[in-house]
Amino acid sequence: MQLKNRTSTQDAFRQFLDWLDEGAGSGGEKYLELRRRLVLYFDRRNCLTPDELADETLNRVAQKFQEQGEITNISPAQYCYVTAKFVFLEYTRRPEQGNKSLDEFPSSGSTAAELAAAPVNSEGAVKERTLNCLERCLKKLSADESRLILEYYQGEQRGKIEHRRQIAEKLGVSANALTIRACRIRNKLEACVRACCERE
Repeated sequence: MQLKNRTSTQDAFRQFLDWLDEGAGSGGEKYLELRRRLVLYFDRRNCLTPDELADETLNRVAQKFQEQGEITNISPAQYCYVTAKFVFLEYTRRPEQGNKSLDEFPSSGSTAAELAAAPVNSEGAVKERTLNCLERCLKKLSADESRLILEYYQGEQRGKIEHRRQIAEKLGVSANALTIRACRIRNKLEACVRACCERE
C-alpha cells in the first residue's frame, strides 16, 4: 500500500512538472527556474526564509493542481506568482514578523532624538525603541560588517541595484555572493534587534 501511495505521489509530481513545462519537456528545469525566481521574489521583500517560502508556494500550487486536475485559465508562472503574493501576505501577518526588516528602518542619518521629537504615541515609542536597539546591534558587528550592511541598504529601487553592483565590484565578489553575505549579516542583526526589543 505504501509503495502504491509513493508511486501515486511520483505520478502526481510528474504531471505537475509537465504542467509547469507547458509542453516544453524541460525535465524539471522549469521547476528549478521558477523556484529560483520565487526565492529572489521573497528575498527582495526581505523575508528571513526566502527558500522556505518559495517551497511553500510551489507546494501549494502543486496541491491545488492535484486537487483540480488542471489549471487552464492562467499560465503556470503567473499562477505561482499570484500564490506567492498570498504566501507573502501571510508571512507579514505572522506574530514573529512584528519587527520590521532593515529596509523599513529609518536611514542611518535619522537619530533616536529625531524620532523622539515625533508625537508621543505607542507607535512612536516602538519606533524609538527599535531604532535604539538597531544602533546598539550595529555596534556589535565588526567594522566591515557594519559598513557593508549600511551600504547595502542605501538607495532606492533601481539606484539600490546599481549601488549593490558597485559594492560587489569593489569587494571583488559576484552579486550573488554579496547578497548571501549581506543576508547573513542582516539575519544576525535582525535577531539581535528582536532580542533587544524583547528585553526593553
